[in-house]
Amino acid sequence: VQLQASGGGLVQAGGSLRLSCAASGRTLNNYHMGWFRQAPGKEREFVGARSWRYGAEAYADAVKDRFTISRDLAKGTLYLQMNSMKPEDTALYYCARSNRWPMVTELITSWGQGTLVTVSS
Repeated sequence: VQLQASGGGLVQAGGSLRLSCAASGRTLNNYHMGWFRQAPGKEREFVGARSWRYGAEAYADAVKDRFTISRDLAKGTLYLQMNSMKPEDTALYYCARSNRWPMVTELITSWGQGTLVTVSS
């Protein structure tokens, strides 16, 4: 299943942006959900993930205390709230699901089209 991220755009440094990822209720309830990103010329990297099954969440050091993952089951949507954004947050952002925890880039087998986030200085 390919999950499609949306909501990217241009934001100034220090600003906020919220990304969305449409997913079925079955996916949001039964899988660990995460966000990843790929900056120009760099490898795809882990941003953050959340397991409602285990009551756990994890974030990359670079985004800890600035980014938060949440979900709305009624809307069938996963969110990534990004605050205090920095130019180094500029990347293509992807959402993904996994039945393995912790979530790591190498174990994600299906990627949808990402959404581009650009942070200007």
